[in-house]
Amino acid sequence: MTWHLHWLEASGDLRPWRETIAAEIEIARTAIAGVLPVPALDILVERGPGAVIPETGTMGRAHRASLFSLTFDPDNPNFARSLSVGDLRRTVAHEAHHCLRMAGPGYGWTLGEALVSEGLAGRFVGHLFGSPPEPWECAVTDAVVAANLPDNATLVSNGHDHRAWFYGIGGRYPRWLGYTLGYRIVSDWLAARSSISGDTWVNVPAHEVIDAARGRTLSNI
Repeated sequence: MTWHLHWLEASGDLRPWRETIAAEIEIARTAIAGVLPVPALDILVERGPGAVIPETGTMGRAHRASLFSLTFDPDNPNFARSLSVGDLRRTVAHEAHHCLRMAGPGYGWTLGEALVSEGLAGRFVGHLFGSPPEPWECAVTDAVVAANLPDNATLVSNGHDHRAWFYGIGGRYPRWLGYTLGYRIVSDWLAARSSISGDTWVNVPAHEVIDAARGRTLSNI
């Protein structure tokens, strides 16, 4: 296995769920391997009360091209369901896609690049598992998206407030707006293509995806 799991136990052990967690990670690895080459990755697995998405009891984060982490809160009332309905395998695939993109063109520093990277990861998960958008990928209505579209200068400039755009911190934008907008931008790009290769899923330049969304989701740019 080219993926190496590292169980961090200082904040609490996950022994009752280790087998299930490992099996779900392997399901994701196998699914990705059916589309493109799977690189060696280190995966940190830890228990983190309060450090997860409340709606799932889980959290994933990509740190660099060879490393991502998974955090679980078994005391969260949604945790057990998440393990049983495929949330973990989808989270793993999402974070692994981030790692693959980090090894290629990079996650990106601009808002536009971040939107594309998140949207690609989300749509890649749907491609692998036939799953619908996650709650954060369909979190706001068309009207809310339209009312909060960034202009071109905001899309391409460095220094955007990532936590505001994606997590709603600060109250300027709705929670998860960035994830929903990114998912729609990438959907526009997919709709304009007849097929997608494994390499393209990872390495497509952000500007190509954004250009496909002009006149559609990005109707004012």
